[in-house]
Order: sequence, then structure tokens, then C-alpha cells
Amino acid sequence: MASRSARSMTAEVDSLMGPAPASHAQPEVIVLRFRRHGRRLLLPALALIAIAAVAGFWVGRLPAGWANLAAALVAGVLGFVLGVLPMLAWLAGRTTVTTRRVIVRRGLFVRQRAELALGRVREVRQRRSLGQRLWGCGSIELLYGAEKLVLEDVPGFALTAEALQELMERSYAQESRVQQTLGAAQLPFGAGGLGPGAAPPQF
Repeated sequence: MASRSARSMTAEVDSLMGPAPASHAQPEVIVLRFRRHGRRLLLPALALIAIAAVAGFWVGRLPAGWANLAAALVAGVLGFVLGVLPMLAWLAGRTTVTTRRVIVRRGLFVRQRAELALGRVREVRQRRSLGQRLWGCGSIELLYGAEKLVLEDVPGFALTAEALQELMERSYAQESRVQQTLGAAQLPFGAGGLGPGAAPPQF
């Protein structure tokens, strides 16, 4: 069976749920794309350097050949677990901010994805620990209802928070305009107007 095109699937969704909101009329644009601050790579880099130094000193100096081989194998495993894996996990994580939503991807072997529409965000909070101040980064909390999405170790902390605040306000204003437009369009058929089936006012 031939697969359906994206346009035909969109048309089917529109026929079932109605047209997309007016806020989706404009194309979605990527505003920011970043990974967590590079300070996360400091400890893995130091671990790799230390393991390489120790392995370079001891491997080949042990009296037995099997002991040298075992030491090299242990050094390789430690270097991979303590150095390479954290770096790969850092590379696998990415946060994307568009004009409509925030998308957070995490995980190396098990991929995790969190997505939050900017129209749902009601507050943007900033938080910085002492270590984050020293490195020039910070954490941003996006509050929606009773829950929140936390972006840890954001580089360019202040500018990113300002951009998210502005995008949130624009999305909220756009949704408010859409709701007002829909309310005005439905007014003649609601309690405030004389639509079909509505009873005339009694005097």
C-alpha cells in the first residue's frame, strides 16, 4: 500500500478537527539551538588525561605480559566510561527554541524528548548557582500550570532568558487575540445574540 503524503494527512486532520488555529498560519522558525554549557566536559576531559597518564606510566612496566594487557584493558574501559561516554551524552543533548515551542532532547542510548508550547508558558524564571556564575551560564525554568520545564546550564544565559520571555509574551498575546476573534465570531449564536434556535428576549 502506498504511503499517504503529508499534505493528504493534514487535510484529513483538518476535516476531522477543523482548520488549524490562526497562530499556526505563520511558518515555525527556529530561534535558538544550543547544548548545555561546556563546563560539563571538564571532568570527563580531566578523567581522560589522568587515565592516559597513569596508563602510559604503568602499562609496559609490569613484570608479566598478561598484567600489562590487563592494565591496558582496564585503562581503556575506564577511559570510555568516565571520559568518552559523558562527552557523547553531552553531544546527544540539544535544546531547540522555535517561535512556537521549546524542544529538549536528551539521552544517548535511550532517547528522551520533552516539548512545551510557548503559549502554555506563564512565567520564565532564572536561577544561577555559584558555579554557574563563575562559568557564565545559568538555569531557566519555564512554568506552565503546576509543572515546569528546567533548562540546565544554558550558555548565553541572560540573552536566552530574554528571548524566551519575549517569545512567551508574543505567543500569549497571539492566543488572546485568537480567543477574542473566536468569541466575537460565536457571539451571535451564544447567549449574547439571537442565533438559530435562540428565544427572543422577554419584556
